[in-house]
Amino acid sequence: MRTILGTIAGLATAVVLMASSVWADSIISKGSDTVLPLAQKEAEVFMSKHPEHSITVVGGGSGVGLAALIDGTTDIANASRGIKTKEKRLARKGGIKPVEHVIARDALSVIVHPANPISKLTITQLERIFTGDIKTWKDVGGPPKPIVLYSRDSSSGTYVFFKAKVLHKREYAPTALLQPSNGAIVQAVSQTEGAIGYVGLAYLTKHVKALAVAEEEDVYVAPTMETAKKGTYPVTRALYMYTTGAPKGLVKLFLDFILSPDGQKIVEEVGYVPVQ
Repeated sequence: MRTILGTIAGLATAVVLMASSVWADSIISKGSDTVLPLAQKEAEVFMSKHPEHSITVVGGGSGVGLAALIDGTTDIANASRGIKTKEKRLARKGGIKPVEHVIARDALSVIVHPANPISKLTITQLERIFTGDIKTWKDVGGPPKPIVLYSRDSSSGTYVFFKAKVLHKREYAPTALLQPSNGAIVQAVSQTEGAIGYVGLAYLTKHVKALAVAEEEDVYVAPTMETAKKGTYPVTRALYMYTTGAPKGLVKLFLDFILSPDGQKIVEEVGYVPVQ
């Protein structure tokens, strides 16, 4: 009898624990620095509507967020790239099934110092610049000054996406100066006349100049909300949130809000492109 009652009590405790985790009062959203300002604003507005809930938003890079999802230390992984095959494999080993949610789109913007006379580059030129084949601005029609490369670090989804899309998976030049965030790249480029870097659309400021980019020689397109919406800007990407399995409880409530008309309005206000 005691054994049966003990088993029932144990099952009841397990059910309570499961319900507690599903309907938790607080969750963590962690990862991409590009997604960070959007996730922070979404969380801020969501909590103003639901003061009984708490959402903690942390940066660190897409790789950091996905690693945290795999090891169970975050409820949502924010990413500016798709999950890698090796990350899926690690997740499966740990009994985790990552589910992808596209929450916004972004025009990854190439930036230079405002004093730089260069206003446009082709994808091929960008590939050769960031891999170190082209070392001076004179080689692309600019002044005879050395090019100073700024890149995100390797834990960044932006680093991975730019490498795949623009560098065609070639390695970055060893002279590239790796930065921990979009904001750090904007600051570095704004203070260095010969610099070039790349950041999410929401990070563009008057202190840097965004270049028009062409996949073909004569079709240059500037990174804007409109060109990203139309898909005419050649370095456009999706922004993601990943969950463990289908979202439930507070995680689902938060994701539903982000994809609602109010949440997608915030996407545009922050500087990214709505998907709804």
